[in-house]
Amino acid sequence: MRAVIAGTGIDIPPITVDNHALARIMETSDEWIRTRSGIVERHYASPDQASSDLAVEAARRAMANAGTTPDGIDYLIFATMTPDHYFPGSAPPLQEKLGMPDTPCLDIRQQCAGFVYALQLGDALIRSGQYRRVLLVGAEAHVMFMPWSERTWEVVLDPEAAPLSEEERRYNTQTRDRTVLFGDGAGAVVLEAREEDGRGIIDHVLHTRGSEAKRLWVDAGGSAYRPYFHPDMYAADQHIPIVEGRKVYALAVTLMPEVTLELLARHGLTVDDLDLVIMHQANLRINEAVQKRLGLPDEKVFNNIQRYGNTTAGTIPIALHEAIEAGRAKPGDLVCFVGLGSGLNWGAVLCRL
Repeated sequence: MRAVIAGTGIDIPPITVDNHALARIMETSDEWIRTRSGIVERHYASPDQASSDLAVEAARRAMANAGTTPDGIDYLIFATMTPDHYFPGSAPPLQEKLGMPDTPCLDIRQQCAGFVYALQLGDALIRSGQYRRVLLVGAEAHVMFMPWSERTWEVVLDPEAAPLSEEERRYNTQTRDRTVLFGDGAGAVVLEAREEDGRGIIDHVLHTRGSEAKRLWVDAGGSAYRPYFHPDMYAADQHIPIVEGRKVYALAVTLMPEVTLELLARHGLTVDDLDLVIMHQANLRINEAVQKRLGLPDEKVFNNIQRYGNTTAGTIPIALHEAIEAGRAKPGDLVCFVGLGSGLNWGAVLCRL
């Protein structure tokens, strides 16, 4: 019995913000952002949308695509680093919104590697024989992290708005290395137990290195503090994620190829046997470097970060859905999913579609 990807679905929020809009609020430009990240635009959730709201539509579409309904789902896994609330997270609100009373559900917090971990967990649940159909969702509303004033938001969303003061532009520029990268969105996958020869999740390799956790983290909130939230944290901008970009780049372009080759070697395979590699979409330059190290031709790699930015746990399911829609990922194809994120967590999953 294997966990077969039976359906996919995505939901992209309505607010589109391109690089020119960001140039109105900080010292940057379309060329600066494209050169460093490959990103052209990203989407933001509206003020009334939390992560679980984005997840609802993606989940419904994935279930419809799989030919099932909420009643047919045995287990729900929600990968996110932007939960609706500090606790209980986003899985219970999503379960309620989908109309799945009493269905077991949980949040997992592996950030940019979240969906790779969700695939491994969903596969394990199905292989154990306890559940036959598992819904996996990766969704993020990063917009809440943007340390921007109402006036800044006015200028971002309205090209006709009066310019910001130089003081506010300087403040916004302090975090441009992070704020230009992230977007919002949701992707979902239905895993189904089937006895079809060859199809389904074949294997996975996961790793964690806690010694690197502070390369990407938030230095505020949690039981390490008394109280766990305090106004001083906001005054010092401690609630804004810290990203050591150069170190993360070096780790990603080393560890992502290594784990891909490690996984393939376990089955006597090489990159030549792969039909497609779908990487976490954190930065196009990272993915290009990983592609080069693996010696992959362009036709074996799928990227869409240009249009969405980094949607963290949402990148891989969104990319998979779009690859299928574009005919780049077809039934029978051997696909490798690979990602790295805060924790430090990274891993790869091998799947026959």
